[in-house]
Amino acid sequence: MSLAPRAVLVHRRTAYAETVARHGTPGAADFFLRGRGRSLAELAEADEQQRAALAAVAAAVPADWRTGTVERAELPRFLFAPEDVVVVVGQDGLVANAAKHLSGQCVVGIDPAPGRNAGVLVPHRAADAADLLRRSVSGAPRELRTMVRASTDDGQELHALNEVFIGHRSHQTARYVLRCAGRREEQASSGVVVGTGTGATGWLASLARGRAASPPAPTATDPALAWFVREAWPSRTTGADLTSGSLSEDPLTVEVLSDELVVFGDGLEEDRLTLSRGQRLHVDVSPRRLALLR
Repeated sequence: MSLAPRAVLVHRRTAYAETVARHGTPGAADFFLRGRGRSLAELAEADEQQRAALAAVAAAVPADWRTGTVERAELPRFLFAPEDVVVVVGQDGLVANAAKHLSGQCVVGIDPAPGRNAGVLVPHRAADAADLLRRSVSGAPRELRTMVRASTDDGQELHALNEVFIGHRSHQTARYVLRCAGRREEQASSGVVVGTGTGATGWLASLARGRAASPPAPTATDPALAWFVREAWPSRTTGADLTSGSLSEDPLTVEVLSDELVVFGDGLEEDRLTLSRGQRLHVDVSPRRLALLR
């Protein structure tokens, strides 16, 4: 007997909730903001929009389905099931935060602000939730977006939708040996970034700007990656020639020469891998894909 689908609502704490928590009470938060020419009411409106969107989605879940809710900070500890339909209520970045913990589940991205242009990864509205949930289990088209995988020589793995960063915890100088497509170079830099077509308009675009020979940016569904070395500097023992490229079949390999390097994806530094001197990291196209309902 197959299980009924489970609608998992993913959200993150709003700026209103974070600001009130920081100052203790709404009154204290508003006093702080007004002294700087702002108002808590600006944040309260977005908070109310998210609450309304979450309520609308929850009400639209079919009666014979199961439901679950997870906040962004809890994603690393939440166990997603194969039959889940993941409904992300928030901005594009929240879809990326959820994607790294999924393995093919259908994702429905909903922008909670009805008067705003919808995001690339959250193109839907909460008012359409009932139809979206029905379509999610009826074979409706899904856009399969490429992801990036970072795997260590001791079996740890990290997946990301936009990009992974490899470098020093505080973005200071990292030392390592970089290998790609038969080339090798010992480097000292502020880190390496490997990204997908989804991330090509973000950090990758910033790194590509001003470089004479940047690799072509992949599209969101291309099984290819682009990579960049940040601020490599040459010395008697380090080089700065192998600083960008594309990946499709061959992985990018990083051998750690510093005491410690970290690897994190999509800006979530708290959810990271830690590498010690001598360890090797392989970065390639992930076997996972983000299955985004269109």
